[in-house]
Amino acid sequence: MTTFSGSPHLERGYLLSFDQARQRQITIVFQYNPETVTRRLDVRATGQEGERAEAIRLTGPPKETISFSVEIDAADQLESGDSTTLQYGIYPVLSALELLLYPSIGHVKENLKLAQAGNIEIIPPEAPLTILVWGAHRTVPVRISGFSITEEAHDTMLNPIRAKIELNLNVLSYSDLKPSNLGFHYFMAHHEDKEFIATRQPALQVTGSSSKVF
Repeated sequence: MTTFSGSPHLERGYLLSFDQARQRQITIVFQYNPETVTRRLDVRATGQEGERAEAIRLTGPPKETISFSVEIDAADQLESGDSTTLQYGIYPVLSALELLLYPSIGHVKENLKLAQAGNIEIIPPEAPLTILVWGAHRTVPVRISGFSITEEAHDTMLNPIRAKIELNLNVLSYSDLKPSNLGFHYFMAHHEDKEFIATRQPALQVTGSSSKVF
């Protein structure tokens, strides 16, 4: 397929995972950006409904959930003879995504040793810090609450070569993370940038301490 040389460069969304247990960083770039992204924001507020004094007090940023579908297709790699794709299909990409929900096998084995030694205090492992990068102004720490994978085609070795993934992400804010966590500072920067971007809205006129929308 011929691409027009003057067409704008398309940024790709991706997930960036910092896995301290495995001492590695994983970047999962979306082969095709999802066409639709669903975002839901639920307010964090104090008090009960009807309590006038507490009705508009915010305890933190809203709880935000993000949902979208990602499609992966090995057709181009198979056509070019990519050796990894010929051997595994798209299973390495699917495995990288799935491992964001797995504790490291090293931690599991260590806990088994502690349990066999009679240690009753087993510390749950900390999940990798995952960052969703969706354009220049939306880089947020997230927790993958779950996802479904529909494998739509396989090769002769039953490796998946085409799949659709439904991802559900919970955005982690400074209300969820400790200041020592890198994700805390990612969200602080995101919040600050959002306030700046909001002032670029041409229909918003700010006068003194109040604003008027036309």
